This record gives sequence, C-alpha cells and structure tokens, in this order.
Amino acid sequence: MSHYRGRFAPTPSGPLHFGSLVAALASFLDARRAGGEWRLRIEDIDPPRCPPGAAEAILRQLEAFGLEWDGPIHWQHERDAAYQAALDTLVERGLAYPCSCSRKQWRDHPIYPGWCREGLREPGQPMAWRLRSDLGLRPVAWHDRLFGEQHVDPATLGDVILRRRDDLWAYQLAVVVDDADQGITDVVRGFDLLDNTPWQRQLQHGLDLPEPRYLHLPLVMGGDGQKLSKQNLAPPLPLDDDAVRPLLHRALVALDQRPPAELATAPVAEQLARAITAWDVGRIHPHPERSATVASH
Repeated sequence: MSHYRGRFAPTPSGPLHFGSLVAALASFLDARRAGGEWRLRIEDIDPPRCPPGAAEAILRQLEAFGLEWDGPIHWQHERDAAYQAALDTLVERGLAYPCSCSRKQWRDHPIYPGWCREGLREPGQPMAWRLRSDLGLRPVAWHDRLFGEQHVDPATLGDVILRRRDDLWAYQLAVVVDDADQGITDVVRGFDLLDNTPWQRQLQHGLDLPEPRYLHLPLVMGGDGQKLSKQNLAPPLPLDDDAVRPLLHRALVALDQRPPAELATAPVAEQLARAITAWDVGRIHPHPERSATVASH
C-alpha cells in the first residue's frame, strides 16, 4: 500500500491485560513493518464504564512496552458532532430509524425483530436509533488477512443500535466514523470483533466512507476457557521493566512470531526492533482461540 495507517483503540474501562497487549503489539508491528503510522484512539463514549485514571494508566502501560503512537491521541468523548452528522446522513438515506423497544420486550427473539422499522411501536418512550440491516449493502463480503474470505448477510444479525436510549453513542457508528476521519487503512483487532465487521461495512457503504483492510487475531484464552478480559479479572500489565521484558517476549510467542529465547531478557527497544523486521502475518495460526499459558506471570 502507498500509505499504511493503523490504530489501537482501547476502551478505558480498566488497565490493559495480556490479551490487550497481544492486540496492541500486532497492530503496532503490522504498521511499523509496512513503514506506516500507528495511531491511538481512546474509545471513551461510555462514561459509566470508564473510571477516572483508567485512560492515563493505559498510556503508561503502552509506553512501558515501547508502543509509541504517532500524532495526537483521538478521544471519542470529543466526537459528538461527527457522530450526529453521520446519523443524520443515515436517517436522510432511510438507513437508520428510531426504536422505542427495550431488550426485555424482544428477549424471546434471537435478534431484534425490527418492530419499529415503519414507526415507533411505543411513542413517548425513550428511543434508540438502529441501522436498517435489511437495506443497503447485502450480503457483505470481505477478505480477512488471516481468516480468509467472509460472506455474511447483516440482516441475519439484526438491526444494530447506533445511538442508545440513554443518548450515548454506540460502538458500531463511532468506530466507523473515527476510522474514516483518522484515515485508517488497516484494522488489526481480536477475533471477537469479526462478526461486527458486516455492520461496519454496511455503515461504510451507507456513508460513502473508505473500507479498510481487516486482520482479526486469535483470542487469548485464560485457564478457565474464557477470553482474557477486564470483566474476567485478567491481571493488568506491569510497568516494571524486569517484568515487561519477558512479557513482551511471551506476547510475540503468542503471535507465533518465534522470537529467539535469548531475547526474553533483552531491552524492550531491541525486542521491538527485531520483531518489526521479522513480523510475518503468515506465521499466525488461524484458529479463533489460543491458550493463555504463555501469559502466566
């Protein structure tokens, strides 16, 4: 590509953990190996989930692992006008509609049944805004750089929420608008977000926005068989250099990059320099999950 621009976009609901490190490291290496930029976006559109100091803790963790970003930090809480403009465009094009239904009302259905598509079912109730997944780009097809060709009809996933009943913006709309505004060419993220891609491709198409390439990474699983996450109390990444060095090496092992064993105690800068030169997506085993035994510390 003539110009590569990637990004790491954590939600500051708590400190980064080993699974976060693997995702951040992969996106960083992919950008640097391509001679491109690596941007940082803090996805803080849900204030109740973002405790004070969490974003600053994430910045310190990235710095401790040598993952230096390019340009200013992109904060989603400053982006209300851009999201509203995108929603207005979707409404004008008949691709978004208000919905007064609560999750409790349609809990017996596998996906939201579209009850408000032709008008509010309960006028006067708080309303969300949803995407018309039955319109626009159907089916959605794209090539994932690790998992290959993907073909999905978004209508089988339902009409995703774009703005919540509490007036907070939802992930799907915000991520699409921000990726376009930041000029992101390549998205590298966890496999758990692969099934979000059909909605995002529909939104990109409906808003006449560029379509980035996608690389979804195998998830790092804990000993209990669950994805490593803040909700599952995955331990936070350390800041002490003596702990950071071997953990960075373990992250490279988790990405199937086969770093030499002697690099486990090498300075962070040396490990990253070697890893950038050796980065090869083709080495990553295309299995949706992997054990977190390499993450024990």
